[in-house]
Amino acid sequence: MKKLVTLIITIFPALLLTATQAKAQSDLRPVHTYSIVARDPQTGALGVAVQSHWFSVGSNVVWAEAGVGAVATQSFIDPSYGKLGLDLMRAGRSAPDALRGLIAADEGRDVRQVAVIDFEGRVLAHTGKNCIQSAGHIIGKNFSVQANLMFSERVWPAMAEAFENAKGDLAERMMAALEAAESVGGDIRGRQSAAMIVVSGKSTGRAWADRIVDLRVDDHTEPLKELRRLLNLQRAYNHMNAGDLAVEQKDNERALREYSAAARLVPDNVEMVYWHAVALVNMGRVEESLSLFRRVFAADKNWATLTPRLVKSGLLPDDPKLIERIVKLAGEKR
Repeated sequence: MKKLVTLIITIFPALLLTATQAKAQSDLRPVHTYSIVARDPQTGALGVAVQSHWFSVGSNVVWAEAGVGAVATQSFIDPSYGKLGLDLMRAGRSAPDALRGLIAADEGRDVRQVAVIDFEGRVLAHTGKNCIQSAGHIIGKNFSVQANLMFSERVWPAMAEAFENAKGDLAERMMAALEAAESVGGDIRGRQSAAMIVVSGKSTGRAWADRIVDLRVDDHTEPLKELRRLLNLQRAYNHMNAGDLAVEQKDNERALREYSAAARLVPDNVEMVYWHAVALVNMGRVEESLSLFRRVFAADKNWATLTPRLVKSGLLPDDPKLIERIVKLAGEKR
């Protein structure tokens, strides 16, 4: 333990808070909440999700890095736990070792609540003895759930049970945990914001590509419902991106499968329908595209105005008769 604390102080002196700074920060950031950190043993994906009756909870509570780990830092929050926790795990420390060292170096440890998981699924959580009740945590296989200032002590056990029993990908299972917390009372003060991050199990060196899910609801009367809506939209756009990649790779059938999957998730999103139609034209399947264009133009004729402009950018064929045929669909009566 002494060696780890010495390592932290030696490597990261500029990032460690003094006792006075920590107290000042704590006074300003009482982010009481419930959260989950987790790992998908099948894919190695890492995630963290949270809800709180506090503005923009995702801006400081949730931290994750592909191939490294995930951190939730809350209660009288010290955001440096997120940065330092990831730094230590990236340097080769396990999640439990990293958290023990950070707690030992923090004079405000009694009001902190923190959970850390690493890329191997090693996990540890800390609930300070002075966290506002009801407060506690449960560590399970490849996850930890933690909560403070809750309506009752039923919250974190409900989260653990929901996560362990839920089906689907990591995001869906974490979503189930958050919803379970709310179903048994959640934060005693109510609700305001929520967030979720899911990153790949291995780093590509491109952080933007490693983030599978990165969502925040900063202020909302029903943040979990909004987070679920955004998660559904995120999945749809992931399918759209995969479809675009398939087009680049000349795999037309896979592209159409991805576009269709996106449309099933958000059938009223006209932009997705539009780019699906554009892709069909570029595949030489013009007749199939026309009903999609017609539907989009009926919703908003600006898409018809946009269509000829795609020719110069190489996104539609330089075929005036074809473009005219498509654009005329905007004038049809339905």
